[in-house]
Amino acid sequence: MNVADDNQAPNRGPLTGIKVLDLTAVVLGPVATQVLADYGADVIKVEPPEGDLMRANGMSRTPGMSSTFMNINRNKSSVCIDLKTQQGKVQLRELIAQCDVLVHNIRVKAMERLGFGYADVAQINPGIIYCAATGFEEGGVFAGQPAFDDIIQGACGLAHLVGHESGVPEYPPTLLADKIAGLSTANAILGALVYKTRTGEGQYVEVPMFETMVAFTMTEHLGGQGFHPPIGEAGYARLLKGGRKPSPTKDGYIALLPYTEQHWKAFFHRFGRGEFIDQFNISSRTERNKNIQFIYAELRNITAQYTTKEMMDVCREMDIPVAEMYSIHTIQTHPQVQSTGLFQTMIHPTEGEVVTTRPTALFSKTPTAIYKPAPNLGEDSKRALGAWQ
Repeated sequence: MNVADDNQAPNRGPLTGIKVLDLTAVVLGPVATQVLADYGADVIKVEPPEGDLMRANGMSRTPGMSSTFMNINRNKSSVCIDLKTQQGKVQLRELIAQCDVLVHNIRVKAMERLGFGYADVAQINPGIIYCAATGFEEGGVFAGQPAFDDIIQGACGLAHLVGHESGVPEYPPTLLADKIAGLSTANAILGALVYKTRTGEGQYVEVPMFETMVAFTMTEHLGGQGFHPPIGEAGYARLLKGGRKPSPTKDGYIALLPYTEQHWKAFFHRFGRGEFIDQFNISSRTERNKNIQFIYAELRNITAQYTTKEMMDVCREMDIPVAEMYSIHTIQTHPQVQSTGLFQTMIHPTEGEVVTTRPTALFSKTPTAIYKPAPNLGEDSKRALGAWQ
């Protein structure tokens, strides 16, 4: 019985030849394993008879194949295994013996009860990299607590940060915690693969969602609490109190960020507000930061008097960072994504014409690509499990 290894073309990606057993579901885990799949790994997605829950979340043409599911499960194979049965457990052990990596986002205790904790798996395959994407680090008092994107956003301080102006916590309208933790999980697995390449040894890897998001959120927001004893409050004032907001124009909004002393001087001179240079002490970064809320208010007063195109043209002429605002409804028309082919249309065997984003990491010698659309539930079971079907 062999793991499916079709599509193993030379230079499919830098991870060609690496076999990954994917026991993840929903968003965090599939984002992580999609990175590995996009990089050329042979990712075998193990699903229960009812399938990954994300198959039903979002818009779909046919049940079980939502656009969200397809966008985070491309380049993978799907094997349907019922781990509640003895036969299913035997099937999974056979797959474990052939793989370089096992990754899951199931609660650790549940995996151990199933007989697939790290100690059990390492007995089958001592060299395997075993990665558990957990909600809260297993060494902490919240170990084993249920964790989803909203729960972690609230717990890590992000929701409070997003709603800091109104005083009412808010979730950003994107699965930020899931996706950040998913990318962190992929990074951890890649690190373990480098170690295995050097030593031949596998290991246990844990990537906790909560701790990952606390570190992510607090990178710039430790503020005065970044010292012991604290020298001030937490928070990066330039972001919290600095008034950085989209800048209005006559016909919309732009993202505008004069950043250096030269940027600010050029901007105010160009629009006839040279008096602000001395008034706000632009030449001193420290003083400029103290006055930043008022500076941004004046910037917005200026941009509101011009069209988006006029502001874009002038700022680009002065090499001041600027961008036109796009929405989720218009982003596919952005000239940059059109010129780089970020969004790709492909034919799915059962879903017809679908749109997805291509892998964004560019490798000169081992190029990445979409070589396999997201699988239907269990479509690769026969090939991967052989005689068990």
